[in-house]
Amino acid sequence: MASVVEYKGLKAGYHCGYCDSREGKASCGMWAHSMTVQDYQDLIDRGWRRSGKYVYKPVMNQTCCPQYTIRCRPLQFQPSKSHKKVLKKMLKFLAKGEISKGRCEDEPMDSAMADAVAGDFALINKLDIQCDLKTLSDDLKESLESEEKKKGNNSMKEESNELIQSQDIEEKLGSGEPSHSVKVHTVPKPGKGADLSKPPCRKAKEIRKERKRLKLMQQKPAGELEGFQAQGHSPSLFPPKAKSNQPKSLEDLIFESLPESASHKLEVRVVRSSPPSSQFKATFQESYQVYKRYQMVIHKDPPDKPTVSQFTRFLCSSPLEAENPPNGPDCGYGSFHQQYWLDGKIIAVGVIDILPYCVSSVYLYYDPDYSFLSLGVYSALREIAFTRQLYEKTSQLSYYYMGFYIHSCPKMKYKGQYRPSDLLCPETYVWVPIEQCLPSLENSKYCRFNQDPEAVDEGRSKEPDRLQVFHKKAIMPYGVYKKHQRDPSEEATVLQYAGLVGQACSERMLLFRS
Repeated sequence: MASVVEYKGLKAGYHCGYCDSREGKASCGMWAHSMTVQDYQDLIDRGWRRSGKYVYKPVMNQTCCPQYTIRCRPLQFQPSKSHKKVLKKMLKFLAKGEISKGRCEDEPMDSAMADAVAGDFALINKLDIQCDLKTLSDDLKESLESEEKKKGNNSMKEESNELIQSQDIEEKLGSGEPSHSVKVHTVPKPGKGADLSKPPCRKAKEIRKERKRLKLMQQKPAGELEGFQAQGHSPSLFPPKAKSNQPKSLEDLIFESLPESASHKLEVRVVRSSPPSSQFKATFQESYQVYKRYQMVIHKDPPDKPTVSQFTRFLCSSPLEAENPPNGPDCGYGSFHQQYWLDGKIIAVGVIDILPYCVSSVYLYYDPDYSFLSLGVYSALREIAFTRQLYEKTSQLSYYYMGFYIHSCPKMKYKGQYRPSDLLCPETYVWVPIEQCLPSLENSKYCRFNQDPEAVDEGRSKEPDRLQVFHKKAIMPYGVYKKHQRDPSEEATVLQYAGLVGQACSERMLLFRS
């Protein structure tokens, strides 16, 4: 399926949730009826971001609080002292039920985003983009089907088989029972996984077991997916340390094995949110209740504000098409909820997109009763570990995108503490290490990070006539479409869109024009 978007143009002068300016915010947006994961990956690499099905890009040199796309490099990531504190606090709580007193230094991923997005929400409602136009999708299906028929039916068959397979997998997961693939997927590599807390006589036996499991793993058909990581299972690429003089890895700190008599049990389950899997549907109500309490307690929303429809539009609806290629991650690409289950109930949910080159963090909400566990920091560290785990099978998937970094907003600066990380240059769309960007940001809210004055945006729109337009049930290049256009503002709008999405996306995505 091709990406289909409806460009809404520039919206300036609306409320900003970061600095509370009445009308300082400026962004360009489009409604995505559907979008491939590759197109969305390319768009976020040009400074776009989604909120539900609305995809927007801040106008960086105009908006009151410039929002720079930030990504962390998980393969080189080292947890800081304060990160380790949060992980140890969780282990103590799970092992002994200990609740540490002291300040809760929680910085939920995009905690300020709820306020910030409220502005976008008002905007979305104002634009009345509840336009999953029935007619549009029917017209599109019709025109795409005729294209498909030309290509032959094989690819369609393959697609439906793949879909059924991924649903079967999800059903298996639905039970919450660890399937074999769970265990297999999260074992340490043989020989390196000696668990120091166990008596030494078990070492050789453990190693033999691991070898057996690895063998099994190689025989397993691809496409079996780990539904959750139970505490005490560590992903295998970054094995638990064998020598006590090495610093502990992120996985050591997260997956440290707990005593048999542990007070609590934590599981992290990954469920596909769009299209909703059976497990997502089964837990929807419980998940929504956690969101509602989070919004009321943390963001002081009145009880009637966090509605089911707002929750669905903001955190469950996604334009991303689910894709399950054989060389992709076991769970496939698309939009997911990462649910944190403590003793059989959901206490937090990380909303994430899994894309060709990254895990992109969308939002986090949690039960305010568990604020003492610093779930914002904890979930970000789990998402970094999850990215490292996906990298094992899909080596191009090696980044963790944390949304926007806003230097001028103290609430959002914490994202810069997950190092090493890079910020996206708003003019040339190259990644620059954050250390090199900070001095400039101290002097000016808006900065071009690329130091080469000659450098230009390599992916810019060079041939707008090749842009794909979807008009009156037909797909055509812009060069053909514009010959029938009388409206002088039409060209300006289409060229603005082309400049923002870049040449590659403009040729792949279908721009809907009524």
